[in-house]
Amino acid sequence: MNSKTFLVAQREYGENVRTKAFWIGILSVPVLITLGILVPNWLEKKKDARRYAVIDESGWLLTAVEEKASGPDLAKVLKLALTDRQKKRDLAKYPPRIRQWAEAVPANFIESDKMLEMVTQGIDDAFLKIESTSDEAEGQEESELAALAMVRKGLDELRPEVEAWWKRLPSDEARQLSSGLDRSRYEITRPDLPSEDPEAVLKEMLEKDQLFAYFVIGPDPVAGSEGCRYVSQNVTDNDLRNWFSNLATSVVRQRRIQNASLDPVVARKIQESLTFGEKKISATGEIEEVQGIDRGLQWAPVVFVYLLWISIFTVAQMLLTNTIEEKSNRIIEVLLSSVSPLQLMTGKIIGIAATGLTMVASWVGFFLLGMKVMPLLIGVTPPDFLAQVASDPFLLGSFLFYFVIGFILYSALLVGIGSVCNSLKEAQNLMQPVVILLIVPLLAMVPIGQDPNGTLARFLSYVPPFTPFVMMNRAAGPPTFFEYVATTIVLVTFTAICFWAAAKIFRIGILMTGKPPKISEILRWIKAPVGTVPEKD
Repeated sequence: MNSKTFLVAQREYGENVRTKAFWIGILSVPVLITLGILVPNWLEKKKDARRYAVIDESGWLLTAVEEKASGPDLAKVLKLALTDRQKKRDLAKYPPRIRQWAEAVPANFIESDKMLEMVTQGIDDAFLKIESTSDEAEGQEESELAALAMVRKGLDELRPEVEAWWKRLPSDEARQLSSGLDRSRYEITRPDLPSEDPEAVLKEMLEKDQLFAYFVIGPDPVAGSEGCRYVSQNVTDNDLRNWFSNLATSVVRQRRIQNASLDPVVARKIQESLTFGEKKISATGEIEEVQGIDRGLQWAPVVFVYLLWISIFTVAQMLLTNTIEEKSNRIIEVLLSSVSPLQLMTGKIIGIAATGLTMVASWVGFFLLGMKVMPLLIGVTPPDFLAQVASDPFLLGSFLFYFVIGFILYSALLVGIGSVCNSLKEAQNLMQPVVILLIVPLLAMVPIGQDPNGTLARFLSYVPPFTPFVMMNRAAGPPTFFEYVATTIVLVTFTAICFWAAAKIFRIGILMTGKPPKISEILRWIKAPVGTVPEKD
């Protein structure tokens, strides 16, 4: 790169990064992503609890469902109390009995993820897990067994008092504990219903928006679903219906097992799902467990492809706009009095590419900052693998390589288009084929991510306009070394041809005014020797 090309590139870069609009544009992306995370989270917390009523003709199912529903919620509250104690937070929001229990639980129980997980299964399941663990834990340390016994005894003593508190707890107070509690989302109401036509009262409450929905439980739910129905004016939100239905199904299934005089242990064994543990072959050839980080790394290239697509499209569009603007303002004529068309075009591409790299580096910086700030804003700790993905040298190196080559390829196409147009309106019509080329790898992003070494992925890897996106998408595969070399040779060769053709078009088209040339004229410009200008049709 000679000095004049470097000066042009320096001018293009400086003009972009010195403007407030450029930095506002960079900031808008992380702001939009942040809002996309925070706003739904905030709206979910502000969502009104679904008030519902139940007509229980069976006389027993509603009570059983309420008891069934309280278990997981109370388990979550207990785990929240333990977590808050572990992080040394104030426990004042919990009732005295839960505070006493959380403060009395041994520290080694709280620090053990396996033991703490027992509490999340629901109080009844926690008892079973603790009991089975105690029976099978002959090799455990006495302190761990003591902790299990302590937790079991504490839960047993705690349960009646906590359930009484839970039944009296309003949904808004439950939401203050956690928005993920069922009690914070669904609230039962018990209006006085007449013995004759009780549904008339509930229908009126629905019409006045005093209820979200009501359920009718048939006289014999164990025998079948006859008489069971769900009535609501809202036909799009089925969360309440599914939640209540799942609980009722679980209770009815247990009653059917009892009526059939089946051993609960045998029945549980019969209903137990057949699971296939997910494994993978490690780099050493051994079979090992698939971790969350493995799935994250598998889909990480998809995120990089989307970022690559946005970066190339945005920055190449910037180059097109800049070229047309300078041509229409006659600034280009002043520049060409000092540099050659090739130097001018090359300098503009390099300068805009540097601008794009600045933009991408800023986004990566905002992402790493967001990893630190998000837990403070929404109280959720992001998975550890996100930071690893964002700093993975292989992914970052692949991204930078394909960004540079992809940008040069598409910028050559767009700068050629911009040189023959006098306005953005004319350019928009000519750039439609380029937009189509950019959309194809975006549509193939998920299928390629699912099968990075499949036939489709391999074929598209050798189609130069798609190569940067497809090879970036396949990084988790990963492709063979031969494929990297072969596709790179094809991509670089095609990019050089496009750059050479764009330079020939730019040389003539940048100084032309009036009606845009026809395709046949542009093809003659490419064939014409340097220094000659073919006649118009």
